[in-house]
Amino acid sequence: MTIGNQSGLLALLIGVLLAWSTASLAHHGWGWATDEEFEITGTITGVRLGNPHGEVTIEVDGEEWVIEVGQPWRNMRAGLTDEQLSKGRKITVHGHRSAREGERRMKAERVVVDGEDFNLYPGRDS
Repeated sequence: MTIGNQSGLLALLIGVLLAWSTASLAHHGWGWATDEEFEITGTITGVRLGNPHGEVTIEVDGEEWVIEVGQPWRNMRAGLTDEQLSKGRKITVHGHRSAREGERRMKAERVVVDGEDFNLYPGRDS
């Protein structure tokens, strides 16, 4: 392998690693208003469960909110089933809203579905 080929390969490898790490940080960056607790109640209108985390869409006063719930294992550990997160169910979500002004999205730490409480992060206060 010539020096030119080695340099090109090294540049490609560095580019791939930078792109991968940037994408990872973008997904796992904490974009939540951590300085304040937030609570919202609505009706489930859409559900997408799975990895890396599930999302539940709820309607609140005519507006749609996207709620990030836990990974499948976290939901299961809390006792929260797919059936409990089905369309039409009433849900109250405790956690943190998006730090982006006007974005109707929040990260759930605890949810109450039809009066039943599920703590997704038992070590946190919420």
